[in-house]
Amino acid sequence: MTEAIAALDEVTPRRIRTKRARTSVFWLSLPLLAIAATVVILPLTGLLPDPNAQDLDNTLAPPVWLAGGTWEHPLGTGKLGQDILSQMVAGGRLTLFIGVVGALVAIGPGTLIGVVAGYYRGWVDIVISRLIDAQLALPFILIALAIIANRGNSLPVLFLVLALTGWAPCARVTRSVAMEVRERQFVMGLRAAGASEPRIVFRHIIPNLIGTVVALGSLQVGTAILVESALSFLGMGVLPPDVSWGAMLSAGQDVLTNAWWVALFPGIAITSVVLLVNLLGDALLTHNDPRKRKR
Repeated sequence: MTEAIAALDEVTPRRIRTKRARTSVFWLSLPLLAIAATVVILPLTGLLPDPNAQDLDNTLAPPVWLAGGTWEHPLGTGKLGQDILSQMVAGGRLTLFIGVVGALVAIGPGTLIGVVAGYYRGWVDIVISRLIDAQLALPFILIALAIIANRGNSLPVLFLVLALTGWAPCARVTRSVAMEVRERQFVMGLRAAGASEPRIVFRHIIPNLIGTVVALGSLQVGTAILVESALSFLGMGVLPPDVSWGAMLSAGQDVLTNAWWVALFPGIAITSVVLLVNLLGDALLTHNDPRKRKR
């Protein structure tokens, strides 16, 4: 009876921690979904002007709560009179698209390479581990400069940069998890039963990594947004007429002293979304990692 009560006392905190992790994931997902819905749905209503429309008679107008601001441009205007609110919505749509696609192009090859290294071990693991170390040792900006200088500025080139700079961290994590999964009894039983190694990897190893991959994908979205913002700030990312939060931040650096709102709003948006995405990724990792749930 005493042992049963002790076991119950041990299980109850675990259930509470699991419930807290699920609650954290839910509440962190809500603002991200709200932001995504806003930048997708609001342009369809026709309430916002063209984000690239210029009004040279109304440049650098302040937000509505400052002297001289009007409700026609609630967040003010840019250097060429563009409505900042419209640019924030259009830029958010492109920034989130780049973040999601950039995460996918990094997670896909990174997961596959990490699983191969973690499952086959031996010389395969040694070679891939050295490639991962070499990739992580290179500053992403050098890779970006080399690729963009050779291929030019475009979204496909940007996604190539995100793939080449993002696969290594994903591969390192999935390699570690795959090494742990391959030692489980059901995998040993499959090998003893004569199951082929590709079948074990694709039908059993990778499905057991889904939780980790989803969490890594969430973290990689934030990384992709930061990389795009950094490249756009340096003039190597999104170029006009396309608009992104990073491009808006770059456009506002010249007028910070007399029109701070041009750079403030995209800066707040980038910081908020990246923070929420990273917190969500950490919550997902905690929820899907049994070792962390026991702490």
